[in-house]
Amino acid sequence: MSLSWNEFPFIALPAALCWLAAGLLACRRAQSPRSRYVVDALAIIGITLFAAFIIAFWNALSRPPLRTMGETRLWYALFMILAGYVIYRRWNYPWLLLLSAIVATAFTAINLLKPEIHSIALMPALQSFFFIPHVIIYIIAYALFGVATLAAGALLVQRRKSSDDHGLFDFIDNLVYIGFGFLVLGLLLGAIWAKDAWGHYWSWDPKETLAFITGAAYLVYIHLRHQGRKDKLAIWTLLGGFLLLLLCWFGTALFPGSSLHLYS
Repeated sequence: MSLSWNEFPFIALPAALCWLAAGLLACRRAQSPRSRYVVDALAIIGITLFAAFIIAFWNALSRPPLRTMGETRLWYALFMILAGYVIYRRWNYPWLLLLSAIVATAFTAINLLKPEIHSIALMPALQSFFFIPHVIIYIIAYALFGVATLAAGALLVQRRKSSDDHGLFDFIDNLVYIGFGFLVLGLLLGAIWAKDAWGHYWSWDPKETLAFITGAAYLVYIHLRHQGRKDKLAIWTLLGGFLLLLLCWFGTALFPGSSLHLYS
């Protein structure tokens, strides 16, 4: 089955409604076993619809939809809601399911409001084995960091410390550790790919420089937490790391003509 960008609204809107409904229902104070089943059904239906569109769109393009910003936003929305749902099922954080659904819906809405032209052709540098794993691994890391940022924001807006803070900090740490592992793996694959495509592992172009700074920011957070810091400095470091991540992801266009990573 093949689907073009023209069919995207007919898939994206029902999927996003399912995500939001699942998040809202999960956050109800009194939950019956039946309502939990409904949450599961809504989340799974929404995730499946969105994933099916990505696969069908991939088939229509005859290439992985990972080249343009809009295409990477598709994957981010999918991984964001998937992470939120897995966390809800495993650690019972319904508010994170709702926040993840809101973020995934926001990224989907950007794609709806800002349609793109999706060329089938891939430039030679992207015709590499490393293209798909490099980009997907990075977006998984971005999604995990995104959920960690939402949880850190919840800690920041709390007026008083609660007994749940320690558990939530540990939960955030685990997300950051896993996300950082994916980030480093993506970085290594990118370096190998760069050597194959351009003849050198690292060129310090704006994208690579921002990637290095972003990784360093998350290392600072990890260092603070290993020192036992559970204060606002640790939280703000994590939030700052995510802002750098967004700049690394979307800010390449701010440096026209100076980055090797402009493929659109």
